[in-house]
Amino acid sequence: MFELNEFILKKAEELGFGDVVVLSYETNRRQVRFANNEITVAKHWHERKVELFVEKDKRIASTTITELSEENVERVLKTLKKNIENLSPKEDYYGIAEGPFQYKDIPETFDKAIVELDEPNDYVEIAINTALSEGAKRVAGVLYTDHNRLYLTTSNGVEAFDEGTGIEISVRAFVGDLESGHGTCSARVLKKFDPELAGRKAGEIAHMAKDPVQGPEGRFDVIFDPLAFANLLSYMGFMLSAYAAEAGFSFLAGKLGQKVASELVTLKDIGNLPNGYGSRKFDDEGVPTRETTVIENGTFKTFLLNTSLAKKYGTETTANAGLIMPRPWNLVLEPGDYSKAELFSEVKRGIYITNVWYTRFQNYVTGDFSTIPRDGIFLVENGEFKPIRNIRVSDNLQRILSNVVAIGNEPFQVHWWEVSRPVITPYVLVKDVGITRATK
Repeated sequence: MFELNEFILKKAEELGFGDVVVLSYETNRRQVRFANNEITVAKHWHERKVELFVEKDKRIASTTITELSEENVERVLKTLKKNIENLSPKEDYYGIAEGPFQYKDIPETFDKAIVELDEPNDYVEIAINTALSEGAKRVAGVLYTDHNRLYLTTSNGVEAFDEGTGIEISVRAFVGDLESGHGTCSARVLKKFDPELAGRKAGEIAHMAKDPVQGPEGRFDVIFDPLAFANLLSYMGFMLSAYAAEAGFSFLAGKLGQKVASELVTLKDIGNLPNGYGSRKFDDEGVPTRETTVIENGTFKTFLLNTSLAKKYGTETTANAGLIMPRPWNLVLEPGDYSKAELFSEVKRGIYITNVWYTRFQNYVTGDFSTIPRDGIFLVENGEFKPIRNIRVSDNLQRILSNVVAIGNEPFQVHWWEVSRPVITPYVLVKDVGITRATK
């Protein structure tokens, strides 16, 4: 793929482009889907594509190329040149990173055993049988294995390669029409993968959720399961980008150095996290990834930056460059001091939310949002769990973060289709959360 990268870079420079980033991917992905306690579909994809960023006279553009013949590449570049000349210059564009760089291997991000795995179906069977043993009647979900190679070449002297693997499972367990539970497990190496854990959690929650009744409205202390809180933090990942703040999609705009969360909250982005599902050796400009503290004891410390935005604000890149906008790699909420049992013992009358979806923001600038709890939902009263249903969380994301009163001591990695950027978070107790009735 480096030969293709060099061809694209050479042709782009011949056409008069300035900054050029060529990011080529080779991806092997396997999928095993299951429903009604049986495997139903097995698929395999092999994909090669190029993500391309170009600049000319402060005019910038990007595209993805999937037909990689030299003829098509030249055609795409000529089209880009024609289109980019009609754009207005981005006067606050300040370039890409100057290479070359040195890179370190990140532990537990590549496992030959995943590449050579012959029978992922065995792990699906483990998850199904574990969920059934916990009281589920029907089990469904999906397992993926991934083997990715990444080739980066830039006009500023970067040539970099990374190779990674991953395996993950998402398990839904059902008892009846209204009772369900969800469990996931994601790992970069096989020894860290535990499908039994995902199946057990899904089955336990579904079994606990039997015969739910209409939930109450008002303001409640809420324990967010890692699956649920990861969903909210994944939106934080987008809002932490300086690009999002400039575009009017972040409540963090103008709040650097201010308190935006409880003092218990320290949130990091760690691009070189061992076993992190989003870990990579380098960002899209070739800058080596690293750990960045974005919120420290409740105080907002930095946006996520690429080279251009960092120069604009007189600081250094945080190594979070995407081709257009910075993005997180692995968002990590620092653990607290509470065991799971201790966390629940703090709640005299509250709600336990195991999962959410349809998170929507009414106002990104203020952080007002709503989200719908799914799967098991429980009214918690003096240690007793009473299944409920049909509620909505209607609140403000900064207020949620500011009202965190306890954090569990065991972090969980969450990555599935509702949390596309990996989040590592424990259980979290938030006081005074707005709960309304969901519309039917």
